[in-house]
Amino acid sequence: MKIQLALDTIRLDELVSKVTPLIEYVDILEVGTPLMMLEGMEPVRILKRHFPDKEILCDTKIMDAGAMEARHALDAGADYITVMGVTDNSTIQACVDTAKLYKKKVVADMLCADLKKRIPIIENLDVDYLGVHTGVDQQKNGRTPLEDLVEIKNLTKKSKIAVAGGINTDNLQAYLVYSPEILIVGGGIMACKNPLQAAKTIYTLINKNKYEN
Repeated sequence: MKIQLALDTIRLDELVSKVTPLIEYVDILEVGTPLMMLEGMEPVRILKRHFPDKEILCDTKIMDAGAMEARHALDAGADYITVMGVTDNSTIQACVDTAKLYKKKVVADMLCADLKKRIPIIENLDVDYLGVHTGVDQQKNGRTPLEDLVEIKNLTKKSKIAVAGGINTDNLQAYLVYSPEILIVGGGIMACKNPLQAAKTIYTLINKNKYEN
């Protein structure tokens, strides 16, 4: 199981200094959509340059112009891009085809998607990961990704699973039960008073779960 650190509200000039103390406890560094909207592809380039041994995900949330938008992120150094599972199949296919040319990966973000309907179709398009995602606005209404994670685990045939949406040290164990391949944590580390301690705790719990299972 990989730990993905979502970087959403961080300032560009703090990016390296904030990430450096946490780097040994995470596997994937995510340039979150809010950060990408403010700074474009520069955070991808910075993270790739300073942390070349770590994978970089750019949360592009592509809805159209799949090949072109995928190339923007992949040329900047992203190892993963995201495409929305609710978009047209041709856009998802364009993202997959482009990523394959770069030997990189595609995550289909299943936010607001009809899971039973879309998962069989999207898997046939050969995405690498299905992203279980409960948005910030949904979380404000009390929704969590756990129910969708259970459903996706039951529906998927071959795709690996990434899960995001309010995961922290307090609720982590509930997600570990279902063994997603990527566990995405943003505010659960970055918004803590002690981000380093939170990262260490999550890393320790995940590795303990790995050895026990």
